[in-house]
Amino acid sequence: MAAAPNTTLSTDAAPRTRLRGVVFDMDGTLTVPVIDFSAMYKAVLGEEEYIRIRAENPLGIDILHQIESWSVEKQQEAYDTVADFERQGLEQLQIMSGAAELCGFLDSKNIRRGLITRNVKSAVDLFHERFMLSFSPALSREFRPYKPDPAPLLHICSAWEVDPSEVIMVGDSLRDDVACGKQAGAFACLLDEEGKYDSPEFANVDYKPDFKVSSLTEVHSILEKHFDLAP
Repeated sequence: MAAAPNTTLSTDAAPRTRLRGVVFDMDGTLTVPVIDFSAMYKAVLGEEEYIRIRAENPLGIDILHQIESWSVEKQQEAYDTVADFERQGLEQLQIMSGAAELCGFLDSKNIRRGLITRNVKSAVDLFHERFMLSFSPALSREFRPYKPDPAPLLHICSAWEVDPSEVIMVGDSLRDDVACGKQAGAFACLLDEEGKYDSPEFANVDYKPDFKVSSLTEVHSILEKHFDLAP
């Protein structure tokens, strides 16, 4: 999947779809990625288990799914470790370049903004408070099932009373965000700042994005070019 920035990955010519809502991932999409996920996974799984599971899952490790199958005591230890890494990330919380401007653009078009994250509610609350941006609904991992299950996105569409086909999911994870969006029947835009997903190993994934960008600034152009944004 070697797509240039600001590129549609579909070759089908289609009429512009009415866009009524944009749902964002938080970590690595609305905020600058600061959590060392590899270190987190190694701390939770152990070095050898991390290497084994990583080799079996080229799209990345679903650490929450792994933890759910453990004993209650082991789960709590793992969640405590994850929480420690997340707290460290909150101390360095920065808004992603272009996020505030994109939100302002959506506001000018009266297009709703939602948020789905696998982080905890306290992190979402801090994000809202620190950057004075509002996303509603804003679903954290306390909402089950979480991404990549389509349930949280379908919940937001239901709350907005819109069809998923009138919504786009924007996130930096092919496994979580794109899969969530496509399974729900929404459009999906993959934020790939460093071209990670250009690798041939991602060419035959089950769920592919409709659009791929290298910055949130490019999302603005995608929306104007491919969607009907009339109020």
